[in-house]
Amino acid sequence: MSNKLISVILPCRNEEEALPKCLQTIQKIIAEQKLNAEIIVSDSSVDSSPKIALDFGVILVKHDQEGYGRAYLEGFQAAKGDFFFIADCDGTYDFAEIPNFIKFLQEGYDFVIGNRLKGKIDKGAMPWLHRYVGSPVLNFIFRLFFRRKIGDINCGMRAFTKESLQKMKLKTAGMEFASEMIIKAVKKDLHIKEVIIDYHTRLGKSKLKTFADGWRHLRFMLLYSPGFLFLVPGLFLFFFGAGLMSLSYFNKLSFAGLNFYYHPMFFACLFLIVGYQLLIFAVFAKTYAITHLGEQSKTLDKIHKIFTIEKAGLIGLFLAITGLLVFVSIFYKWWSGGFTQLQEVKNLLIALTLASLGFQTIFSSFMLSILGIKER
Repeated sequence: MSNKLISVILPCRNEEEALPKCLQTIQKIIAEQKLNAEIIVSDSSVDSSPKIALDFGVILVKHDQEGYGRAYLEGFQAAKGDFFFIADCDGTYDFAEIPNFIKFLQEGYDFVIGNRLKGKIDKGAMPWLHRYVGSPVLNFIFRLFFRRKIGDINCGMRAFTKESLQKMKLKTAGMEFASEMIIKAVKKDLHIKEVIIDYHTRLGKSKLKTFADGWRHLRFMLLYSPGFLFLVPGLFLFFFGAGLMSLSYFNKLSFAGLNFYYHPMFFACLFLIVGYQLLIFAVFAKTYAITHLGEQSKTLDKIHKIFTIEKAGLIGLFLAITGLLVFVSIFYKWWSGGFTQLQEVKNLLIALTLASLGFQTIFSSFMLSILGIKER
């Protein structure tokens, strides 16, 4: 084993039942393998866990802030290692795996993650809903969104280098921290290794909230995938709305013997405006990812160079004025006809759509320029 310092970091909240066994195993492995390692317990407990940590002579970071991610962020600040090994101290993970994980870091991998689903899972260790529904669904969505074949993205046993931690710039405080870490590892193109591990029955009361925590992971993946969240539905709604509006404007649509006249245009107007807003949101999200999260996009760079705030503002102004002129024209017809009834619903909807798209474009261009200000 290399003489590089290994920081073993354990998030702890009321784990007095499992913590002694975990610390005993870790210290035994360190001694047997002659590892240069420090053990850090990042604690927010109200039970005897802090005292147990001190009795074992490990580093105690007592922050008393709730949150899975917060525990790790506090622990990282105290860590001095070149390699980081993290896992829950609830008895579910076998810390005898530490040398195996560190071995792959020494071989050149940047990030090592366990895979519980291919290993042995003790009876009752993982609820049926987690094992056969939640984990497979989240893993599938991750592979679809981020195009990386990682079999167990929610496995809590992981190891990574100090340089990798600095590149990932982790920020979230809750359970979504696990998703943030693996997503950023992929986004930063880290060299990732997956290791098959066993998963054991936890000691003590579980703190997982099946639906709330599952939603946190899914929400975070969606936020990091504006293409799936905004772009795809935005494109569909925009072009579907445009097509429906054209058909409804120039033709009298009918179905099953029913004539719809101008009525489909109300839905077309809604689809167009909502779709356009989703497309704008997609650009907002991608811009934020580039300027604040360190991502890169040659396509968006080109778009920013072509469509400056001035050009986008002029396009928006043109659309808004065109819509307003249609309104004025309709009002003039109404006035000149002595305010009698008019059949101008189709043109009114066209005017409404153009004006809405125009004002959306104008104000969105200003918002985009704000998001485009890069952090140092």
